[in-house]
Amino acid sequence: MKQRILGQQGLATSALGYGSMGISLAYGSSNEQGGIKAIRRAHELGVTLFDTAELYGWGENERIVGRAVAPFRDEVTLATKFGYNPDWSLNSNPDHIREVVDKSLKYLDTGHIDVLYQHRVDPAVPIEEVAGAVKDLIDAGKVKYFGLSEAGEKNIRAAHEIQPVSVLQTEYSLFERDAEQLFPVLSELGIGFVPYSPLGRGFLTGTAQPASHYDAQTDMRAFDPRWQPGNFEKNVEATRQLSEFAQTRGATVAQLALAWLLAQGEHIVPIPGSRDPRRVEENIHAVNVDLTRSDLDRIAGILPSGGFGARYRAEMLPSWV
Repeated sequence: MKQRILGQQGLATSALGYGSMGISLAYGSSNEQGGIKAIRRAHELGVTLFDTAELYGWGENERIVGRAVAPFRDEVTLATKFGYNPDWSLNSNPDHIREVVDKSLKYLDTGHIDVLYQHRVDPAVPIEEVAGAVKDLIDAGKVKYFGLSEAGEKNIRAAHEIQPVSVLQTEYSLFERDAEQLFPVLSELGIGFVPYSPLGRGFLTGTAQPASHYDAQTDMRAFDPRWQPGNFEKNVEATRQLSEFAQTRGATVAQLALAWLLAQGEHIVPIPGSRDPRRVEENIHAVNVDLTRSDLDRIAGILPSGGFGARYRAEMLPSWV
């Protein structure tokens, strides 16, 4: 497995990580055993970055990840997140951050958190106070590195002045390009980038079904705009064209999509997730797909500026400041 450096504080990880949200949230019913098998297979194949969050089941997902990595905890980087109340309202008050971290340490069954992200910027709490609270946790040895998720340039700069930010996590894929506007500030400040949903919430695996196929109570694809009539058909056609091109490179469409992300910069570590060890293996082989300038131009001809449809419904779309 190839390695990459995220930020300037010493965070080194595998070129591909693993995102655990889908084990217990947003993609159908929870699958603990499948998730544990997938995580352990990822580790066998060289993955060292495993991403979870308090929000993913209010401790359930962290417990699963903790159990999965227990045999090799010291060999991997564990990332988790704070920033929500159980009613899904935002809460980044320093006292709440400390409370969440103590719970996460217990759920993950670990003595420290490697990367602690603010899950979403809380407009009610100055980002300087948030960064200060994380700095205190780093000084106390409970946390190693500070990360932000779905933050804009102003907040990134303000937080970085208080406690250096090692990594920003935001949705980014062949379908979703908005994060590219933040690349100049990340480069200037030396901050790494972790794309979540790097396979377009699974669309870029070639297995997407119409929105009506998914359970609206447990699966966000049932109401994701990219799955709605009109957008869905266009995204299917784009994925078909990408699949045909991937075949000429001896790759799957998922591998092509991940290789495209890796080609956007050495500071980028995507975190695809799956509850199927076979999909994990497929994803990891993307690190061996080297795309030429001609390949990238061909991909740009199919999806020059992203997919069709917003990445969230309007009321859920993060606001960057």
